[in-house]
Amino acid sequence: MKTTKFWTILLAGATLAAMPFAASAQEEGTKTARELRAVYDKALQGKTIAYLPIALGVPLSDEWGRVLQEEAEWRGMKYVVRDPNNNPSAMQQALTALVDQKPDVLVVQNPSVTLLMKDLKRAEGQGTHVIQINMSSNYKSGAFVGADWREIGKMLATEVVKACGTGSGKSGKVQIVQGELTAAASVDQVGGIMEVLNKDSNIKVVSNQAANWDANTALNVTATVIQQHPDLCASIGFWGIMEAGAAQAIRNAGKIDDVKVFASGEGSQLDCDQVNSGNFYKFLSYKATEQGHDLMFAAETLLVSGEKPGSRNLVYYTRPIWLDKSNASGANCFALPKKN
Repeated sequence: MKTTKFWTILLAGATLAAMPFAASAQEEGTKTARELRAVYDKALQGKTIAYLPIALGVPLSDEWGRVLQEEAEWRGMKYVVRDPNNNPSAMQQALTALVDQKPDVLVVQNPSVTLLMKDLKRAEGQGTHVIQINMSSNYKSGAFVGADWREIGKMLATEVVKACGTGSGKSGKVQIVQGELTAAASVDQVGGIMEVLNKDSNIKVVSNQAANWDANTALNVTATVIQQHPDLCASIGFWGIMEAGAAQAIRNAGKIDDVKVFASGEGSQLDCDQVNSGNFYKFLSYKATEQGHDLMFAAETLLVSGEKPGSRNLVYYTRPIWLDKSNASGANCFALPKKN
């Protein structure tokens, strides 16, 4: 009993002696946490991140911008955005002006593989980190965030082969609706699609045309295709909003139950509505909300590293997910902003 009392008194004394230290540590936090936050804030606070999409006013670029702005402001960064309104000349001018202003980070969506590459290279040469989003140029900058378009193409084509290939009893006739012919999303998707489709002798690509990301153009092109090929088996579109026009043409022809419509895109409520209405048979989402977070993650990595812009070529690919009527809802479909 005496021994037990001795150790009890000793431990109590040690606890009381440690209390001032514990209270002090709780008030100040750990040294490691303070040091890490100081490094983080020094790298990010007050820095400017500029965003240049092809156009605002569409779910894809608006969602990137929404997430990027929220993430930037939380970190004490200045957010700048320019809207060229789908005008390549205006976009070139906006980029030139932004590069001259020397932001710390520049996020750019390329309309083609060549248009902006000289200014992107110039930006990195004068100290701006460049992140290319979803469609790259022929210039490899500090980071790329987005879909692996060849993978997207192969996944779309694999589903088409299942629906229309050998043993399906279908005509095997397939339509492809591209975006802009010189955009990376078109060039690489076509490569992936044809790699898969060419392996099945029953598949015949009866139309491979560009609709330039426009739903009305896709509708008109598809109306002609479905008239010439009433036994069309499938339509593949490179963006949900554009392919909605193709689906409408197929529905207008009374063929929506016969022709399987496949598309890829950002995964907004508009895309999910197309799935749930039966216009899209399956939709391959590359999740714009997740890409927005990846944009800031890439920016953080480049800024915190302290390395010279252009010294890395980081890649953050988005994992695509299939949406059909079983899961085209909830968190898989980001909400559109409310109009004032």
